[in-house]
Amino acid sequence: MKYSIDHKSPVPLHVQAEMLLRKIIEDEEYQNGKTIPNEVELAKQLAISRTTLRQAINKLVFEGLLVRKKRFGTKVANGAVSSRSNNWLSFSQEMKLRGVTIKNFELHVTWVYPDETLANFFEIKTDRKILKMERVRGKPNEPFVYFVSYFHPRVGLTGDEDFKRPLYEILENDHSIIATLSKEEITAIAADEFIANKLKMEVGSPVLFRKRLVFDQADRQIEYNLGYYKGDSFVYTVESSR
Repeated sequence: MKYSIDHKSPVPLHVQAEMLLRKIIEDEEYQNGKTIPNEVELAKQLAISRTTLRQAINKLVFEGLLVRKKRFGTKVANGAVSSRSNNWLSFSQEMKLRGVTIKNFELHVTWVYPDETLANFFEIKTDRKILKMERVRGKPNEPFVYFVSYFHPRVGLTGDEDFKRPLYEILENDHSIIATLSKEEITAIAADEFIANKLKMEVGSPVLFRKRLVFDQADRQIEYNLGYYKGDSFVYTVESSR
């Protein structure tokens, strides 16, 4: 099959390549294990550099949608799903709708240098500091979730904001950043010593681990969020309609 992108479009080439790859991923033959087109051949077909194409591929590998193996090429990951949700809320907004009173047990805001994973996600260098926010939250009598969030410098957060307000309300009203896309991965893990201490639980207790990647209207990275929920204190519900 022949593939192409629009070189006259204002949309960056690596973004167009990423969009094309997402369409390829959804193709049934690739879902069934067929290797996606060779990097060299696809870059030549699209008339872009391999570096530009690799930037798009690396993002999808990072999201767990593609798997790259030496000498075997790149394939769609088993069960790979890229979900786009247009009706999701911040934790504060969600708990308010549920009528749950939330207490903030800890709040720490610092500026840190990103590791390779964060730098690759934000598409920045590791020598550029980013804002890190850690929060332990829960019901008035016990904490049940530990969040750690990292934000792209472009967002404009200073660390002096009133984080008692809903996060996405702050981003939209104070910084004109509208979060429109959330990509999430949810897994079950056992609490290590650090998480157990944060959530006042036994080491090895069940924890619901959620990784949330948040993007703005232009599909630009805003937030890299990790959430650790007490397994016996929180139910994560997904509602789908057809």
